[in-house]
Amino acid sequence: MTKQETNSASVDPSRIYAELIDSFDEELEMEFDDNRIAPAVDGLVGERPGAIERRLYFRELFRLQRELVKLQDWVMQHKLKVVVIFEGRDAAGKGGAIKRITQRLNPRSCRVVALSAPDERERTQWYFQRYLSHMPAGGEIVLFDRSWYNRAGVERVMGFCSEDDVQEFFRTVPDLERMLVRSGVVLIKYWFSISDEEQFLRFQMRNHDPIKQWKLSPMDLESRRRWESYTKAKEEMLARTHIPESPWWVVQADDKKRARLNCIHHLLKQIDYREIERPPVALPERVYNPDYVRQPVSADLFVPSVY
Repeated sequence: MTKQETNSASVDPSRIYAELIDSFDEELEMEFDDNRIAPAVDGLVGERPGAIERRLYFRELFRLQRELVKLQDWVMQHKLKVVVIFEGRDAAGKGGAIKRITQRLNPRSCRVVALSAPDERERTQWYFQRYLSHMPAGGEIVLFDRSWYNRAGVERVMGFCSEDDVQEFFRTVPDLERMLVRSGVVLIKYWFSISDEEQFLRFQMRNHDPIKQWKLSPMDLESRRRWESYTKAKEEMLARTHIPESPWWVVQADDKKRARLNCIHHLLKQIDYREIERPPVALPERVYNPDYVRQPVSADLFVPSVY
């Protein structure tokens, strides 16, 4: 068999299957990472009653992620503008849910916005300005890992803004979000809700995990002391910014796996999408030119094969 004939031969289906299985490794690695440090905090809490079975979790997650790909195709095809806001207490699981949503999507048209504290220049701007600069164009999905609702939560509780600033925020937000919706933005808002005990456990796990200790900031520790202040701030925020044009949706998040599945399932229901039919792809034959000679690559350029 010639070189060209060998290259053109059909690929062994078992090889394709193996590659597909390998593509799931990232999710499996994240799942193992979630549970890696559990022995260090053994005894803090018992086994969660009714925990979702691992096989069911992965089967549903991969199914929902396939639907997310269809949704993204629909958004791109119809030039929709989608904004999804994720809010909640520290360690509520917002980041984990966002990772599972974006994991299989095209990053060119789906991006995550997680802004740090405003700098000196941004503090002199209109409060919403730095957030609105990240609004999507047609065909894009933007996920906010915390958003302008910082003002109603951490900024208010920690004293980073005045009470006048907070009240102006509450007066502005409903009108602002109505304008976004009228302009064609699909605006979806999630609040991830966890219990006092669950947050304590997750903070303890971070404290025992050397590669996650960076997530446990002094602000997180202070938030434990001010739990009730955060609760009051959250309750007022939900009451004053839950409007028909952009309602809040509360995700019960003590069980991270269920929270992820429920959030993704709900997100898919918010947009009436259809699968975009794609024409079958026929891979072209490899072209061989008799005068082509591949040049050798110096051994010094290769990354050492340590593994």
